[in-house]
Amino acid sequence: MVHQSSSATRLSPSGNTEDIVTLLAPRLAHFAGVARTEHVTRAAQEMNVPQSTLSRALVRLEADLGVDLFVRRGRTLALTPAGRTFLGSVERALAEVERAAEEVRADADPAAGKVAFGFLHTMGAETVPGLLHDFRADHPRVRFSLVQNYGEAMLERLRAGELDLCLTSPVPDAPDLVARRLDEQKLRLVVPADHRLAGRRRIRLAEAADETFVTLEPGYGLRRITDALCKEAGFRPRVAFEGEEAETLRGLVAAGLGVALLPPPAVPRPGVVELTVTAPRAAREIGVAWLAGRTDTPPVAAFKKFLLSRRGTLVPG
Repeated sequence: MVHQSSSATRLSPSGNTEDIVTLLAPRLAHFAGVARTEHVTRAAQEMNVPQSTLSRALVRLEADLGVDLFVRRGRTLALTPAGRTFLGSVERALAEVERAAEEVRADADPAAGKVAFGFLHTMGAETVPGLLHDFRADHPRVRFSLVQNYGEAMLERLRAGELDLCLTSPVPDAPDLVARRLDEQKLRLVVPADHRLAGRRRIRLAEAADETFVTLEPGYGLRRITDALCKEAGFRPRVAFEGEEAETLRGLVAAGLGVALLPPPAVPRPGVVELTVTAPRAAREIGVAWLAGRTDTPPVAAFKKFLLSRRGTLVPG
């Protein structure tokens, strides 16, 4: 093959990787097509590109690499040893690109696409399964990638593009996010069954000022709400244990290790009594959040619309 290369177009062995990719990527499919047919005219017809375009692409590719990929044999082309080595990697790269393209197209399919959905641990036992059951009644083939985590961690995954939507509390207020309040969930003071307050049905939070608390770790939304409510009630909670999951805290309460402010359980837990807090008003807002400016795929748009339709009915009263 005749080359018209110059030192200005040839990549040096120490060339920047991003520069190499930028130069080579548009020509890889052309190279693979010619290698497959061993004929420029035939490859141009199959790929529906002008033969002159294909020929120039091959010349530039060889010039950029600084090696011969083909040798002429009459009216056909044959791969050089370097060309055969290069072809193997190119075919794997193109196959991976095609696989990725098919995957993202499948995820965006209105009927059978995928939604990456995050939610709080406290909503995993009952609320989220119920939501998915109801949504899939009208969208039976939509798939979900589910992530349980605390609020701040999910917001970071939203920002990283790893989640499409998340249910969180408190409802975030950030310029790069869009959030909508969906519901409110009352919090209860959970005490051991043999506790001095266990015979009560209602309590002012100030009456628990001398109690030992078990709470979620700092950074969790429910921990911030607990600290704020105790401050409003006139005291700072004395924390003995910090955990990562509400039902674990409920178990610590049952073991007599403290009291806790928690949302209602999915099923009653033996060994504890749950008291209504009359003052201050003990509740947490629950909302759905997504990244501002991001274009939704059809399945994400459908699930978002469904969640917004559940305002006021997301959690039991």
